[in-house]
Amino acid sequence: MKDLRGTYVHRSDVERRKRRARAVVMVAGLVTAGAMAAHNWAPIDASAAPVRRTLAQRAEIRLLHERIDRTRDDLAMADLQLERWNRIFSFSHRFHIDAALSAKVYDAAIGQGIDPELAFPLVRLESRFQTKALSGAGAIGLTQLMLPTARFYEKDVSREDLLNPEINLRIGFRYLRDLIREQRDVQMALLVYNRGPAAVEIARELGMDPSNGYDRVVLKSYHGKGVID
Repeated sequence: MKDLRGTYVHRSDVERRKRRARAVVMVAGLVTAGAMAAHNWAPIDASAAPVRRTLAQRAEIRLLHERIDRTRDDLAMADLQLERWNRIFSFSHRFHIDAALSAKVYDAAIGQGIDPELAFPLVRLESRFQTKALSGAGAIGLTQLMLPTARFYEKDVSREDLLNPEINLRIGFRYLRDLIREQRDVQMALLVYNRGPAAVEIARELGMDPSNGYDRVVLKSYHGKGVID
């Protein structure tokens, strides 16, 4: 069967499930309200039968409330999924990449606490979204990781592993997140990511501007803090 994830068909399916979930909430709510109204207006009878019916009504109302709660959870999940796919398709359009790759970049950024609005420009500049990108200096993959840097985070990772988009993005964004926290400044974190800590530190000690333009390209029109809470 063809995998429809990452397509507009999949997004429409999410929207349909969301509409069904809302309909269930409305119907269950009406049924609950009707049952409660019937209970409130029922005549009082001291016989045993009405007591049993009252207990049954209470049990039914409780079950309906549980169903409403579950449906609300499903609806909230559908909302999150719809928002996720809307953003994925938006990034796909903006950066002219397919939705599957856009989803990988987006999910990896969110997973590592990096703002996707920063993650996508960084990957574009580093590799032009080429999963097999290699530099003359030995940087690998989408985020152009050096193998020693990657092994600081995952000691057994191989060069071939870093050609895997999920692994490369996960480690690359984790490294970027740590640099942002260490530098407490997105611009300086990006310069260390690109130039290395030694080059940036030497420029600082000499009273020079450590920027080589890399930070300005990545941060064009971006004014966030780089990480998400």
